[in-house]
Amino acid sequence: MDNRPEWGKGCSRGCLLPQRVVVAIMSFLAIICAYTHRVSISHVITKLVVPINRTNDDVDKEDVCPVDEDTSTETPLNKGDYDWSEQMQGYILGSFYLGYLISQLPGGVLADKYGAKWVLSACLLLSGLCTMCLPLAIHVGEEWGLIVMRVFTGLAQGPLFPGLTALLSSWVPSHERGRLCAFAFSGVTIGTVVSNLSSGLMLHYFHWSVTFVVFGLTGPVWFIIFFFLCTSRPDQHPCIKPEELSYLTEALGERSQGKSPLPWKELLLSVPLLALVISQIGHDWGYYVMITCLPKYIANVIRFSIRSNGFVTALPFLAMFVCTNLAGLLADYIIKSGKMSITNERKLYTFISAFGPGAFTVLASYAGCNKILVIGLFTFAMFLMGFYYSGQKLTPMDMSPSYAGTLMAICNGLGSLAGLASPPVVGYLTPNATMNEWRVVFWLGFVIFIISAIVFAIIGTAEVQPYDPAYTGEKKKRINL
Repeated sequence: MDNRPEWGKGCSRGCLLPQRVVVAIMSFLAIICAYTHRVSISHVITKLVVPINRTNDDVDKEDVCPVDEDTSTETPLNKGDYDWSEQMQGYILGSFYLGYLISQLPGGVLADKYGAKWVLSACLLLSGLCTMCLPLAIHVGEEWGLIVMRVFTGLAQGPLFPGLTALLSSWVPSHERGRLCAFAFSGVTIGTVVSNLSSGLMLHYFHWSVTFVVFGLTGPVWFIIFFFLCTSRPDQHPCIKPEELSYLTEALGERSQGKSPLPWKELLLSVPLLALVISQIGHDWGYYVMITCLPKYIANVIRFSIRSNGFVTALPFLAMFVCTNLAGLLADYIIKSGKMSITNERKLYTFISAFGPGAFTVLASYAGCNKILVIGLFTFAMFLMGFYYSGQKLTPMDMSPSYAGTLMAICNGLGSLAGLASPPVVGYLTPNATMNEWRVVFWLGFVIFIISAIVFAIIGTAEVQPYDPAYTGEKKKRINL
């Protein structure tokens, strides 16, 4: 039965792409925008602060590398005005995750109960506006103004992944999630690539404030496009083709949004949810160290120029993007062909995405000042992390399609504790920003990676949980895989 609004039933012939593909593309672009808002500070802060005076440092010369010759050609607009310690910089970089943690669960519950469209719309719009206000916040309040505005940016972005998980759960059947959902989530890596490349170039040629304004504008632009192209569920879309609506209704089942109360007791006492949370914290620790602190490592230890920094820190995330999409295609093939169950595929991918990055970042810290080898090892580490998005990241949709946003909010929200803690911890461990100090950071990340992956392998699952309402279409589709 066609439940779409009457005014939209005549427009389906004009659709060029299936609507679930459009939803996946807009989700991909949403994450790109959000990550440019989130990550750009990691580059800008290297130009906000007064450079470390290495001539007065009582450190081994082998602990830092020679300065990149390209540094001498940088614009005089960005020579550093703020004398912030490494630990204060850690607090600034971690402050985003304080707000991010607070708004995760409310965002996920609202997305599951009332639909993801408006949750996501508000998320990107407010995040963009907060990013555009950062130069003013720094001018007025210096480090504390920056911290406050970054907390607000985190509050705006907290509902992002819970909202996207609820949206994709309502649009994408389980046997297509490896392709479409992994592609959508790979916006994380492309957003980081775009931020790293563009930040490096903009900081080289323009005042640092330009970076925040340009990236901030992407939020309102995405908001306008998303408003006209997407809806929370297929049966609400005015232009979806009847064939696609029929297919999605059969594959996903009729979902009565907002009528059944959340089964909080069963959900919070779930052992598989505990595995999700631990795995998320482990992954987020390693990933947040890379996206937040890698530019500082490259600038202060390997000592590339800011323009080169942008290029070389983009390479690992570009590799991760390629792996994410190749791994997604392979995951769908493995599951559909019956070569591996969904649970085993998710566990295998999660372990690869933990052991590989942990091991190769440690190796990179022993590569000394061989810049090509260092970047090569970081790149291979992040390539292997690409398996994560067809592993643990899809498990909330597998475990509970109807409460996927809430599950994602719980595990992603608690995972953001790693984002809140890791920059200050890195700042504490690297007061002189030397290679030996950073080596401790990477060893710590390796241990956290491995422990979290082992826990997920032992008690994690991708099976639909008993507290989830029965969706005959979804279950039928799984049986037929």
